[in-house]
Amino acid sequence: MGFPEINGKTKVCGLFGFPVEHSFSPAMHNAAYGKLGLNWVYVPYAVHPDRLKQAVEGIRSLELAGVNVTVPHKQNILPLLDEIDPAARIIGAVNTVVNVRGKLHGYNTDGPGFIRSLETGANFSPRGKSALLLGAGGAARAVAAALALAGVNNLYITNRTAERAADLARDVSQACQVVVQVLPWGSELPEERVAAVDLVVQTTSIGMSPRADQSPEFPFAALNPGQLVCDLVYNPEKTLFLQQAAAQGAKILNGLGMLLYQGVLAFELWTGRSAPVEIMKETLLKQVSGEVER
Repeated sequence: MGFPEINGKTKVCGLFGFPVEHSFSPAMHNAAYGKLGLNWVYVPYAVHPDRLKQAVEGIRSLELAGVNVTVPHKQNILPLLDEIDPAARIIGAVNTVVNVRGKLHGYNTDGPGFIRSLETGANFSPRGKSALLLGAGGAARAVAAALALAGVNNLYITNRTAERAADLARDVSQACQVVVQVLPWGSELPEERVAAVDLVVQTTSIGMSPRADQSPEFPFAALNPGQLVCDLVYNPEKTLFLQQAAAQGAKILNGLGMLLYQGVLAFELWTGRSAPVEIMKETLLKQVSGEVER
């Protein structure tokens, strides 16, 4: 693929997380650098939570071009950065840091990556639409903010713990001036509301391998053709949740596109170049399928 030799001019990006052994990002980004012939390299760093401050200072002192940030650092890194993108501040988490001459800028590409996956994978634009989110964790927060910023008209959130859903609804409503309502979880979820929304997004980890036989409780019979149902889980490729939605005629989409495009957007923030999406997608698919070692 023409990957350049590492030398004194090599620009370095990385991943801060703990652990990081499971990450698909190094292979995906390094394949992209190689495809474009860029003298860049992407390195995973296992940063213990107690050492996050020192690691962030290391971005400056080692002149790293930038880093991705994953659990457990996405929230804790915010006060250590110089500038936070407004969308990342609404979400309350950063997953991408760009080093601009020693000044560290924080972004969150998860939400915009989800919007890009809707557009490219399902030809769906949120503007003027209504959406229902299952879950109120970090992924739900990124998706909710992104949908609100993308012009969704009505947003509904359901979560096992109603208080967490209410907190998320309040934060997004205040920050984005969009109507956000909390709905009951599971069997109490109103079928007429489910039937009326344009988009349903399952943001929890329920149904992820190795527990692929599980699915959130949901009134699937209320779904109908014309609706788009997404599950942010991508392993398995078609979760039980998506299988049950497809059986009702709904269009389905998994979370692989969100994973791909959050990386694409981070690549473009660091390099200022258009990302080679196809090679990144190809590399990602090979890793998810287990064809290549991470």
